[in-house]
Amino acid sequence: MIAHDSNFLKENNARHMWHPMAHPAEMIAHPPKVVMAAEGVTLTDVDGHRTIDAVGGLWNVNLGYSCDPVKAAITAQLDALPYYSAFRGTSTGPAIELSYRLADWFAPDGMVRSFFTSGGSDSVETALRLARQYHKIRGDRDRTKFLSLKKGYHGTHMGGASVNGNANFRRNYEPLLPGCFHIPAPYTYRNPFNETDPERLAGLCAQALEDEIAFQGPDTVAAFIMEPVLGAGGVIPPHESFMPKVREICDRHGILLIADEVITAFGRTGGWTGSRLWGVKPDLMCIAKAITNGYFPFGAVMISETVADAFESNHDAFGNIGHGYTYSAHPVGCAAALACLPEMDKADLAGNAALRGAELLAAAQALKDRHALVGDVRGKGLMVALELVSDREAKTPVDKATIGTVFETAYGAGVMIRVSGPNIILSPPLVITAEDVGTIAAGLDAGLTAAGG
Repeated sequence: MIAHDSNFLKENNARHMWHPMAHPAEMIAHPPKVVMAAEGVTLTDVDGHRTIDAVGGLWNVNLGYSCDPVKAAITAQLDALPYYSAFRGTSTGPAIELSYRLADWFAPDGMVRSFFTSGGSDSVETALRLARQYHKIRGDRDRTKFLSLKKGYHGTHMGGASVNGNANFRRNYEPLLPGCFHIPAPYTYRNPFNETDPERLAGLCAQALEDEIAFQGPDTVAAFIMEPVLGAGGVIPPHESFMPKVREICDRHGILLIADEVITAFGRTGGWTGSRLWGVKPDLMCIAKAITNGYFPFGAVMISETVADAFESNHDAFGNIGHGYTYSAHPVGCAAALACLPEMDKADLAGNAALRGAELLAAAQALKDRHALVGDVRGKGLMVALELVSDREAKTPVDKATIGTVFETAYGAGVMIRVSGPNIILSPPLVITAEDVGTIAAGLDAGLTAAGG
């Protein structure tokens, strides 16, 4: 329970804690919104102002804020066994059951094993480590390098930041992990090829991958990591041919394909996984976020049969996994995930994301037609972005003050949106209705109008 009144919360907002992905001085000068309650897809702030959550927590509250079966499962597990370690020698009932259920859930993706983590960044770090270890087990000790996409986002641990393709997550922490190299993303609005045709661009980016592999030496590359739809980098859906091309290239050169599905797994793209959407089976898959609907920090790396066989048939020290987290396979997280899976099926999240996503993308396109500030609109399922520009011809990114006006006005109109650079990113819960889509569009319209667009 909160022990102090709203005045105390406002006075101390951002004064004793630093916020992720923010400048501490800016948060003190312009205190963030104080969210106090949530129900369904609606947030309530410290002043009682209600907004529809067009951010979906942080891409993760797919079932909304009132999913009682998950809350009940967390409570029951806290009563039965609030914690125990999964390190060598012990396991828990919920962890065993969840690993069984996930093997079934991800069978269409070719995944057969789970390694549990505390969240998405942990999952990426784990996948990178397992990829290197896989090659060491097989005797390919030179395969230590990682390739990834510019504009890709892979969390904030040192390994994840190293394969990230956005300078905002890299510059202040360099030098990062050596041996990480990037290729252009299939981003039709901005790319070094000046190519606007998505299919041709996919081919050019695939050629760039081939070229980088040849330059580095195929026998030195451990893995290529990518999001099936790029998320935090600005919602960049590749052409449907791109991920299959990447899969073929990786296979040909003995390189593992890591699918970072922390955002895209569990329905957000309109498919149950992004890999499945594009008809690809990765070697390793990073998941987190929606697996517990955001109600408990939890994640996993899903492991293919090829990778699992290499480890399980090994009998020397190279197969020993010297990696893990205190909260790996946390029983409360496992219980939350077990409760989430049937709720996702019941709500047909993937189907609703496809339907509502098409409506939201069309609404965003209509906003582009009305507002010169909107330079580009992109999306897949309930992942939608509006990229704002001050000059459409020159594609000049909009300034911080202007997009700040859009945010504040939309918030006042009852819609919480996310601002990332010049992008407005929309990732609402996957249970939203057509009426909710209309509310989000109206809030954005108000914000863009107020910003002079």
